[in-house]
Amino acid sequence: MTLPPAASARAVEERRRITEDVLGFIQAGVEVERFDFDAYALRLFALQYETNAIFREFCDAKKVRVGDVERWQDVPTVYNDVFKTHLVASFPLEQAVMGCLTGGTTSLTQRGRIFRDEDGKRLVFAANRAMTGTYLFPDLEAEKRCRILILAPSPELAPSMGMAIGMDQTRRAFGTPDSQFLLGRTGVDVSGLLKALRESEASGVPVALIGATSAYVYFFQACRRKKLRFRLPPGSRVCDGGGYRGRFGVVTRDDYYAMVEEILGVPATHCVNVLGEAETATNLFDDALRRQVKGLPPRQRTRPVPPWSRVLAMDVATLRPLPDGEVGLLAHWDLANVPTVLAVLTDNLGYTTDGGRACEMVGRAKLENGKVSKLPDEKPMGAMGDTAVFRMLERYVNFSIELKMLAAKDPKAAPSVREEIEARPGSVASCPQVVDEILVSQADADAASLRDASLAAFRDQTERPLEWFEEQARTQKLADHPAGLQSEQDAKAATKASSGSR
Repeated sequence: MTLPPAASARAVEERRRITEDVLGFIQAGVEVERFDFDAYALRLFALQYETNAIFREFCDAKKVRVGDVERWQDVPTVYNDVFKTHLVASFPLEQAVMGCLTGGTTSLTQRGRIFRDEDGKRLVFAANRAMTGTYLFPDLEAEKRCRILILAPSPELAPSMGMAIGMDQTRRAFGTPDSQFLLGRTGVDVSGLLKALRESEASGVPVALIGATSAYVYFFQACRRKKLRFRLPPGSRVCDGGGYRGRFGVVTRDDYYAMVEEILGVPATHCVNVLGEAETATNLFDDALRRQVKGLPPRQRTRPVPPWSRVLAMDVATLRPLPDGEVGLLAHWDLANVPTVLAVLTDNLGYTTDGGRACEMVGRAKLENGKVSKLPDEKPMGAMGDTAVFRMLERYVNFSIELKMLAAKDPKAAPSVREEIEARPGSVASCPQVVDEILVSQADADAASLRDASLAAFRDQTERPLEWFEEQARTQKLADHPAGLQSEQDAKAATKASSGSR
């Protein structure tokens, strides 16, 4: 994966210039857009076409060349499942200093591998700090810090888990020295968490809780059973991410906010949800707390898209952009994705607002026992009603099955998600699922086994020699992978060609 000698010096210099410029855009903040996004997107596309052999094969298969693209919207999007089967890197792998594993709702039995070099690490950390400061700590004065209580695994426990890395960066950037991780291998550190909450109550000093949604649900339900309540000082806040998969009963998003207020005394205005994708550098936060702090009128929660990114909702059948308010697959164009690819198509279902300057996620598709359903906490909030979203989910899953060949020959006999995971040796759970297994591991031998296998995989990702990944990369062609193609017609053609070559 080393760059061609003739292109190397020019490409390295262009990478350096783009990286430094994008870092400047990020540091300028979310309200400053004094650059030409199109121009930078096209420069980054040209760079990645030159330096990323897999991406170049993909673009060639799509018949898209650098000179053909005039707008950021036309830069090809790579489906996030491709990261599970291919090393999508736009730099020599021997320069990797950061690796993350990622899961996915539609392909839970495979793990994605995202590598970043030093520049990529600087970009993702800068984006994380800018977005966290803007939306989780909009009232924190310069140089001031807040005690942060983290209900997620630490980097020591899961060194290549994006959730662990990101929350540790938040702790380092905004936390006081007594900030701490409170989710260990055997579950929540209940005594440590209760002690920290009581200290905040007694001192009147606000705290910030950040963590996995399911960890909060688990803890709140335990507090209800034990009749425990807290009244955290005004200014305390709660940030959740990762989604809730129904492991501890049906809990809607409104139920969750009611539980936060009931158990912690923190109003919904001080609850923030974050949407993070390991395949793209910039996390998107909802703006409820920022609007409250800025004295802006309340409105339905939405996620502003920062100046260095763009988001579109794409029709599930044609992958054409949809207008504001219509639900589709969310695609991200992120200038901070210098070490990978500019544009990523996710399996998150959502819609855009404000002329595309903000978006909201309404759910993901889940295929279990041959049936389609939304995840329990993800209630549609867009212009489409429950019935319409459900029909769209059915279309999406049917499309996914054909596109990525995920289903068995008899869909009615397809295993459940958990059965599918456990049926494959070496399979591991996604990041939110790992949290679920940790929470119940003391009472469930199967959960403990899956937890241990998953945590071992996170360590293995960090410790595996880079030569292994490079050997994998040498044998891969993105154009041969149906998940990398962006329409049903492309998928059918690729599948037919693949069958004919056997």
